[in-house]
Formats: sequence, structure tokens, C-alpha cells
Amino acid sequence: MRIPLDKQTQLEIEAASWRKMLSHFQKRTDVQNIDLMNMAGFCRNCFAKWYMGEAKERGIEMDYDQAREAVYGMTYEEFKDKYQTKASEEQLATFNAIKWGEDTTE
Repeated sequence: MRIPLDKQTQLEIEAASWRKMLSHFQKRTDVQNIDLMNMAGFCRNCFAKWYMGEAKERGIEMDYDQAREAVYGMTYEEFKDKYQTKASEEQLATFNAIKWGEDTTE
């Protein structure tokens, strides 16, 4: 049964959850974006696109690099240099086998 919440409390809970999720992904630099995409259909870059989209809907000018920095906690280039590994053939095959459509984030 869903707990009835007023809109402000719901917003605060969702915002706190978002911040904790970002913090988790910023700490778990060992988790590769391709693995997230293969298992869940979204990754840090998807979060950045959603973040940028919501900012723009509210009249805030934000580019993709700025959104990615908010999500990664550093520039994307810095993250790639420090943490991103080359995707394996298996990872790429799994990714390419996914049927990306309207219900996915591609």
C-alpha cells in the first residue's frame, strides 16, 4: 500500500534519493557504463541527459558536458581517463544485441 505524501515531502524524498544515487555512482567508479546499460538499460550518461532535460524544461540553460559533470562529480574526460576501461567483446556483443526502442534510453 502506497503511503500518502504531500507533494513537498514527496519532492524532498525524491531529491534526497537522487543525491544518494549520484553519490553511490560517483563512489562506484569500478562499475562501467556499458555494464549498467547492458543490465539496466541506463547509465550515468542517461542520468546526465535526464538532468539536462529537466533543467531545460525549467528554463535553465545547461549543456551535456555540464550535466555530465553534475552526475560524474568531475568532467567526463577526467572520469574516462581515470576509471573507464575498454569494453570487452562480450560487453559490446551484449550491448549490440539489445533491442533499443522507445521504452529505452538510447
